[in-house]
Amino acid sequence: MLLNCHSYYSFKYGTLSVEDLLKEVTAGGFTTIALTDINNTAASLDFVRQCAAFGVRPVVGIDFRNGTQQQYVAIAKNTDGFRELNAFLTLHLHEKRAFLPNAPSFKHACVVYPFTSELCDLKEYEYVGVSPQDLLRLPFTEWKNHQHKLVVLQTASFRNKRDYNIHRLLRAIDKNTLLSKLPKSEQADFEDRYRSRSELLEIYREYPKIIENTENLLNSCNMEFEFGSNKNKKHFASSEEEDFELLKREACEGLKYRYDQVTDEILDRLNKELKVIRELSFCSYFLINWDLVKYAMSKGYYHVGRGSGANSLVAYLLRITNVDPIDLDLYFERFINPFRTSPPDFDIDFSWIDRDDVTHYLFDKYGWDRVALLGTFITFNHKSAFREIGKVFGLPDEEITRLQKNPNPDQADEYGKWVIRYSRYIAGFPSHGSIHSSGILIADEPINNYSATELLPKGFPSTQFDMYIAEDLGLHKFDILSQRGLGKIKDTLAIIKQNHGIDIDIHNTKLFMEDVRIKRMLKRGEAIGCFYVESPAMRMLLTKLKAEDYKRLVAASSIIRPGVAKSGMMREYILRFQDENRREEARREIPDLYRILEETYGVMVYQEDVIKVAHYFAGLSLDEADVLRRGMSWKFKQRNEFAKVRDKFFSNCRQKGYADAIVQDIWRQIESFANYAFAKGHSASYAVESFQALYLKAYYPLEYMVATLNNGGGFYSAQLYLHEAVMHGATVEAPCVNRSSWENRIQGRTIWLGFYLLHDLERTIGKNLINERNENGIFTSLRDFVNRFPVSLEQLIVLIRVGAFRFTGKGKKELLWDAHFLLGHSKKIKSEKTLFQTEVKEFKLPDLWKHQLEDAFDEIELLGLSIQSPFELLKDELPSDLKACHLPQLINRYVRIVGFLITRKPTKASNGKIMFFGTWIDLDGHWIDTVHFPPVAKEYPFRGPGCYCIEGKVTVEYGFLSIEVSKMERMPNLSLDDVTK
Repeated sequence: MLLNCHSYYSFKYGTLSVEDLLKEVTAGGFTTIALTDINNTAASLDFVRQCAAFGVRPVVGIDFRNGTQQQYVAIAKNTDGFRELNAFLTLHLHEKRAFLPNAPSFKHACVVYPFTSELCDLKEYEYVGVSPQDLLRLPFTEWKNHQHKLVVLQTASFRNKRDYNIHRLLRAIDKNTLLSKLPKSEQADFEDRYRSRSELLEIYREYPKIIENTENLLNSCNMEFEFGSNKNKKHFASSEEEDFELLKREACEGLKYRYDQVTDEILDRLNKELKVIRELSFCSYFLINWDLVKYAMSKGYYHVGRGSGANSLVAYLLRITNVDPIDLDLYFERFINPFRTSPPDFDIDFSWIDRDDVTHYLFDKYGWDRVALLGTFITFNHKSAFREIGKVFGLPDEEITRLQKNPNPDQADEYGKWVIRYSRYIAGFPSHGSIHSSGILIADEPINNYSATELLPKGFPSTQFDMYIAEDLGLHKFDILSQRGLGKIKDTLAIIKQNHGIDIDIHNTKLFMEDVRIKRMLKRGEAIGCFYVESPAMRMLLTKLKAEDYKRLVAASSIIRPGVAKSGMMREYILRFQDENRREEARREIPDLYRILEETYGVMVYQEDVIKVAHYFAGLSLDEADVLRRGMSWKFKQRNEFAKVRDKFFSNCRQKGYADAIVQDIWRQIESFANYAFAKGHSASYAVESFQALYLKAYYPLEYMVATLNNGGGFYSAQLYLHEAVMHGATVEAPCVNRSSWENRIQGRTIWLGFYLLHDLERTIGKNLINERNENGIFTSLRDFVNRFPVSLEQLIVLIRVGAFRFTGKGKKELLWDAHFLLGHSKKIKSEKTLFQTEVKEFKLPDLWKHQLEDAFDEIELLGLSIQSPFELLKDELPSDLKACHLPQLINRYVRIVGFLITRKPTKASNGKIMFFGTWIDLDGHWIDTVHFPPVAKEYPFRGPGCYCIEGKVTVEYGFLSIEVSKMERMPNLSLDDVTK
């Protein structure tokens, strides 16, 4: 009799997960209920899937509301009705239209209107709902004589008083208001709570016809849905056979492109892959990715294919990926195996500029009704739950932060206790829908068969469910991502072509991998700006591993991931790499494990290592091993099949005679990193792009740094990339109205900063300025600029202060005087060019004081960086002339050195207290690395950007030098008062 149940996917309204709702209704005696979330079907199919385990017959629908005002509840009679409701909701969501009071004419859905005293004409499938409160009015209306059209409408949004409080808090969060000021109209009545079947039978005992109508309505609905079967686009061409022949033909063509000599090993691997791909009906999946890449290449777009699909030879031959699985001995079963029901993951990266066009191509080719971006849910985490609950109780930020740090109810006041209590309740609740970072669904049937869609700002529709529900359905995503690294490579090649007239084959990566200069850069960690290898942690790892070849970089790319580091296996890998005795000890301790993981010294580094260990060490079948790998996701970990495989892992190991301590430790490693580690092919794809970037950095460093800046930088700030360019011989110039473009550009060895760096300059001003200069020549003076170009005084002052008119030979203060004179102290834009120049009397100004410090302050304010060295801005002389190049001779000695702070990374020491790793540059621009253990971190904290005097002991571990800081003090900068004294 429940026609209007809400889950917590009625965002910031409902309070029950699907599982909790089903537990409640089974305990309450129901065998059939309808889930009708507000204006979405996000949870509908997951609800249908879970109902089987609870013995509940599922019915789904939508509670159509304008805000909180219910218009009607529509209930699908079958899957056709579900599609019909999704299509109707989609139309309204895309057009942002309010719902009218009367429902449209549904063919396969029933409609229940909220109770009204007035009789109205109803279609055969339409009803009026009667809530328990409405029973008081029913005897006094004409509906008492038309009970055949009445049904029970008991809304179920919460269970009890606690849930009701959560509901009210969620409504206050949604309306961004204090709980005390939440209008009654924006919250449900307590009567909208869940009631058991016996309660409802008692409440409606005098109206058996209404009960009968309700149960007949529910019984007339049949929501049968097939989960797990492939619902992706089944054929790329016209049939499965034609798909296979096309795939085979293109793969054989790829052999000529990829290999000078085709060996039996290559042919055997190709035939093995093609056989399994065909058996599992994945031909269309490969061909869709191939076609996408072919389109991108025709447009001149660069791409990187990665994911587990990078373990595939077929993908390599189709040019989806650039990783040779034969050369790297990539594990076939991670990419695909006969027991796997889902296709391999292809994560295809494009430049952030090109991705939208590639996405548009997929929608146009396969149909806007059958393609959608994949949705996801943003949930309340511990921090956001605390903050949001604190806000609706009116607590100041300082109090909320204090409670977060010490969530002890015994030390909190009454409001604090409520915040602590209720933030725990809503942690994990979905807050709102969003989109997956990369997933695109290409279905064989219309998307509305499975979900309504939301319209995103860029015009693409997205599903209301997430990847987990999609996988349960049998819809497997295509991953189309964007990254700035490819933009850097593409733009660098264009700059090199423009400035040097040279075309570079950036895909000749085998040549790059043998380049001596690149090997030296890798081993020394000299990779600033280069994709995936520039961070301080990666620089440290590359130095310790003496990484100078492709395969070692592949390993490093996965070892650096959080899971491997968290499990302690990154450090163990480094130790075993450095120490042959440690390797032999590991081999003797667990020979079976070491034999499986020989290449990585017995350490699990890649995702496929989980499959290898589960299959060869623990004796699980390949399909069970893949369940184990997938099960490391928290979502799948909760499912029964994962628990069964986990138990079998331990029982098999015991039967094989392995010690419990060893098995527990191996399981700990699997559990801690499997969801974060890369597939080996994925790491190899990253390494290929890293080598491409390293080549450009090695031979065209200035062009590469300009492209890096123009693509938004990378791990570090823009100031460091400019510093890196200077280290390679560049001269950096502030924006100039006669020399600069919108983006940074290079002329010889001079880098002219672009107008885009000026935060306060309007984009139209910068673009139009360049157009005027291109059409009518350079500007000869400030007056010429003002006469030719419409600009407000405010925008002109920005250009003057950054030094964009220094070609005139006048100081900034003189130019500011002229600007006010020419524009008459007005912010109004001078919009007409002067046809006839009239002579304007020149005024002789007295000598005006100026200092380079003013320029530095202006640059920092307007550009967010200083072109001058930060060491030139210090008030005092350097307390030490020690530099980074001296440190190798001072190991285990205490030193004092001055460094400019680049970045710091907080982490927790073994005792749980905060410590830091610091990254700095010295006066010459060379790296200094520091370690700040908890006592020092507390006594000598970081105090913002700037130069610091650092004291501590120089240590070295496997070639990587750092200073264990014992004392640190930020050095004061010059002020204008200092230079005018």
